[in-house]
Amino acid sequence: MKFDIEPLANAHCDTGENPLWDAQKRLIYWEDIPNGRVFRLNVDTLEWDKIYDGPTVGGFTLQEDGRLLLFRENEFGLLQDDGSVHSLAQNLFPNTGRFNDVMADPFGGVLAGTMGRERGLNGGLFHFKADGSATELWTGTNCANGMGYSPDRKTFYWTNTTAKTIFAFDHDPATGHTSNARAFVQVPIGEGSPDGMVVDVNGEIWSARYGGAGIFHYDTNGKFVEKIEMPVERITSLIFGDDDLQTLYITTAGGKDGADTADGTLYRTRVNVKGQPEYRSRVGI
Repeated sequence: MKFDIEPLANAHCDTGENPLWDAQKRLIYWEDIPNGRVFRLNVDTLEWDKIYDGPTVGGFTLQEDGRLLLFRENEFGLLQDDGSVHSLAQNLFPNTGRFNDVMADPFGGVLAGTMGRERGLNGGLFHFKADGSATELWTGTNCANGMGYSPDRKTFYWTNTTAKTIFAFDHDPATGHTSNARAFVQVPIGEGSPDGMVVDVNGEIWSARYGGAGIFHYDTNGKFVEKIEMPVERITSLIFGDDDLQTLYITTAGGKDGADTADGTLYRTRVNVKGQPEYRSRVGI
């Protein structure tokens, strides 16, 4: 299949990340992690603006009430209309680094990755329930990244960028319990690093490849299917959007304010399969 790649918004993001589709408002949200900026784009008019400018944001979810729940350096809180953040939890993990890549779970909680401090191996993956309580699911990685569920919710996928591996876990759709982690996709040296990911309605994975200039598509057995070639090298994340959930919105990295390059641009492309609707969190509600 030929993919037409359309640039939408060049905010010159150092690390554009965490694209998220709001079906009710027809908006795409995304962020620039190190520069502490969050943006939104109207998919009908293609007008976009900045809605937050402050401390680093490692990821965010959409709450059931439509607000954004921002996971920042070592805390999380609700983004207010004036751009301020109402903190719900602070000083969460003093021995690890900032949050990196988060997603809502089917129960109103949030799965949140963290980065190791000073490139150490003390980052990991945490599960926050809707009541704010946390469980550590993984430790010992420098960079936790993209996640997703199979359509039947019996498999949970998580990207360990440090190990260049997408892991699969058994997932109990009734309780949310995860177990039996095993390698699902191992990225060869020289193909870049696996970053954000999404799972389509057929249970197949679409993985952003940082340094690999593309989106890599895998079937339910972890077999490579195809690559969406991108015009820049550092592809960070993606989300299915639009009414039919057949448009991939894609974030990239490497941009700098004032630089006349395409790095750090938000893109989109149409695909021939539908995505799954994203879950919404209920933390603090």
